[in-house]
Amino acid sequence: MNIDTPTKPPSGGPTKDEILAISLFKLNLSPCDIFADLGCGTGRISREVAPLVKQVLAVDKRAEACKWTEKEAHASGISNMSVFNDDNRTFLSTIDHLDSAFVGGSQGLEEVIDALAKLKVRSLVINAVMLETANTAVSYLKKHGMFREIIMAQISRSYSIGSGIMFKPIDPVFIICGGF
Repeated sequence: MNIDTPTKPPSGGPTKDEILAISLFKLNLSPCDIFADLGCGTGRISREVAPLVKQVLAVDKRAEACKWTEKEAHASGISNMSVFNDDNRTFLSTIDHLDSAFVGGSQGLEEVIDALAKLKVRSLVINAVMLETANTAVSYLKKHGMFREIIMAQISRSYSIGSGIMFKPIDPVFIICGGF
């Protein structure tokens, strides 16, 4: 194995199945979309979206996240994904068209939303676990006339306990939706 090939996924993910399902539904993707996964982390969103769109642009400032995403995309046979080791704000300043985007990180969120507004993205989903991040996202989306809705998803999964079944909660996630 190449010394640069990661053997374990980066921290901060992957997005839970149920949250992924809601987020993908709310993105309302089209086969002709150019889609950006901003803060791609493990690349889970990028890999799930790739068969549904024309092109995926996966971006993360962490080299290990980019390497993991590339490795997983290659293993999955995905050919319409490009991975960029860059800051979301810097990356967005280099492109002139984007149809849809998923934002999984909160660093520089205000500037990221400003850039997405400038690009006139049709659909946008931001996942957040902190109230402050959700508040910032909603405020900035409203500022640009892009806010659609915010959903708080609180999922519980079953597990066996003794001879019965119990539910164990997963941390709630805010799914903030917007676009033009």
